[in-house]
Amino acid sequence: MKVNVLGGGPAGLYFSILLRQARPDAEVTVFERNAADDTFGWGVVFSDETLGNLEEADAPTYRAIRENFAYWDAIDVHTWEPTHARVRSRGHGFCGIGRMRLLLLLQERARELGVTLRFGEAIESIESLRDCDLLVAADGVNSATRELYAETFRPLSRMGDAKFIWLGTHQTFEAFTFSFRQNEHGLFQVHAYQFNSDTSTFIVECDTETWQAAGLDEADEGETIRYCESLFREELGGHALLPNRSRWISFREVKCERWSHENVVLVGDAAHTAHFSVGSGTKMAMEDVIALAKALKEHSGIPEALSAYEEARRPMIGRIQKAASQSQQWFEEAKRHVSLAPQPFYFSLMSRTRRVTHENMRLRDPLYIEALDRWLEENSASVPAIAKSRDGRPLPPMFSPFDTKGVVLPNRVAVSPMCQYSAVEGVPSDWHIVHLGARALGGAGLLMAEMTDVTADGRITPGCAGLYTDEQAEAWSRVTNFVHANSHAKIGVQLAHAGRKGSMKRNWDGHNEPLDAGWEVVGPSAIPFSDRTRTPTALDRNGMDRIRDAFVASARRAKYAGFDIVELHLAHGYLLSSFLSPLSNQRSDEYGGSLQNRARYPLEVVDAVRAEWSGPLFARISATDWVEGGFDIEDAVQVSSWLKERGIDLIDVSSGMTSIDAKPNYGRAFQTPFAERIRNEVRIPTMTVGAIWDHDRINTILAAGRADLVAIARAHLADPGLTRRAAEELGVDLPWPDPYRAAATIAPKMYSSVFDK
Repeated sequence: MKVNVLGGGPAGLYFSILLRQARPDAEVTVFERNAADDTFGWGVVFSDETLGNLEEADAPTYRAIRENFAYWDAIDVHTWEPTHARVRSRGHGFCGIGRMRLLLLLQERARELGVTLRFGEAIESIESLRDCDLLVAADGVNSATRELYAETFRPLSRMGDAKFIWLGTHQTFEAFTFSFRQNEHGLFQVHAYQFNSDTSTFIVECDTETWQAAGLDEADEGETIRYCESLFREELGGHALLPNRSRWISFREVKCERWSHENVVLVGDAAHTAHFSVGSGTKMAMEDVIALAKALKEHSGIPEALSAYEEARRPMIGRIQKAASQSQQWFEEAKRHVSLAPQPFYFSLMSRTRRVTHENMRLRDPLYIEALDRWLEENSASVPAIAKSRDGRPLPPMFSPFDTKGVVLPNRVAVSPMCQYSAVEGVPSDWHIVHLGARALGGAGLLMAEMTDVTADGRITPGCAGLYTDEQAEAWSRVTNFVHANSHAKIGVQLAHAGRKGSMKRNWDGHNEPLDAGWEVVGPSAIPFSDRTRTPTALDRNGMDRIRDAFVASARRAKYAGFDIVELHLAHGYLLSSFLSPLSNQRSDEYGGSLQNRARYPLEVVDAVRAEWSGPLFARISATDWVEGGFDIEDAVQVSSWLKERGIDLIDVSSGMTSIDAKPNYGRAFQTPFAERIRNEVRIPTMTVGAIWDHDRINTILAAGRADLVAIARAHLADPGLTRRAAEELGVDLPWPDPYRAAATIAPKMYSSVFDK
């Protein structure tokens, strides 16, 4: 078997080692255009997991790396504004080794196993290297092989928004260190780690605007080093920064639809890249070639082996790239997070990829999580919590109270508004008492009654609840009285008008199907929601006034009904939302066109309701239409700032459901990044919702400052006692209603504590 390897970096060398082990008869030649002692960059990082993989793949190489690396288990984050603060956690397990040292170790091992190494040779033609059974292309992020066969590989490439530069220093760091510095030019950040006894990698990163403002776009290597040495003098402790052909670049994300072409296969950065903030591309590349060598050992045919390699690695690479993209976005948008206090800022950074959670960090470093929870407990509200920790630990974040305009929620868990389609002529029934009452007894801090319509022709279906008659208000008062008399929960009502999405059948009678004989619907423009729904009548001024006044009248009835909170529904394609989106609002008057004009009518409704309702006033928005050219997160930030100016106390952040053409990017807590951005950029409390159902995710979101409340919908349908169950699992006591007090003695036995696992 004859194999050529293009690229004498860690991936190419390690593959040659593993293949010679797996197939001793293989003739392996590595071609590298640079000299054997040329290298770029500084140190390489491996996790404990990767070290285990290396040990299993080739013990001698593993032992050589172990003898030459610097090991740490702590991560430090330094913030400097307004004063210096350092937060540290342990239990992470990483090692660093110099890239040059790693290459020399791999070269030595490859020669020992009979690999032919050809350095300093210019490759005239990649095709000339294909005179073999297999050509392994380990030629890096700028792979000529990938470009030559692009028609097969179908690569996708995207440049990042930030600028960064790889430098070194003889300053040593006892932990993997992130440091954030703000000056008159903007925000800079450092990623630093030690990789031998006296040398560390020192990566400086900033956004493009900051880079240009500092004049670094025109600076040479020496000028860049002098600027960074001055800015990070405390971190460097008197040590100089060291260049290595260093220049400012943007990160290039690479993905390929295929990794092989006939007898050519891509590995490492040639096939895929992942942002340096989640670890080393070298780690990914070396794990690639472990899988490739294994596939070649287990399959006699090259095509079968290449297929097995890709099948084995692609799912893992997909997960890493997704996490890396989230991490890259966090660092590129770091200026949106630095307003957080040091404790939540640290946890926001640590949990940025969603792979590190509150409980995961507790397992790694329980003392750190205890300090974080204690800080959150002491800084969450001006009133004591009604929940009590059984073991003296601070309360988990979800059980801290939340004060909104003098209305105190006993915890941060909300029951999201969920249409029950069980009202009669808009009048809530016994079903609503049982539905909301059960979840109040189940421990949630806030119950949001379903979308409740302000007019009869503003309903989605005939089964939708309303608050446009006194009879409806009287019926709702039975619900609020039960909640207030039997729990500590607060209850809110979501006021809405369905707009063009009205006059529909109940979900179980026909999802998104119009009534056979319904009512006329209205909207900002005469554009139906779908080709199956009614075409709305474009509202004129009289119609807009009528509906605005109906919102005010419903808010007045909400007072009588005993609601603690009113939420205005500006989301999901209903009337107010349809004014905001250019997909549904194509008016040519002062209520159409620009975002400011499209927001004009919803804001008129907000102003009118705010004048009537003095209590907490929330607004739910769809932060994006998930459609190109539609309402997006930039619009949502601007609208949220206008809502804040008009007295909205909290933004309930959802997304989509505004267009049948939407293509949401679903996943765990997939809408939370929108809530986080609005919270930290607009400086307004937010509630997040969507694909959240466990206490670990709730605590992670809250501890990282991504939202102030977490609303849970379908999981509350499955388990009305979701919050109470979480309390038992976390060792927290919640008050029981008198008729249920006997359960307090048995509940701890029913639910095993996570601390006992």
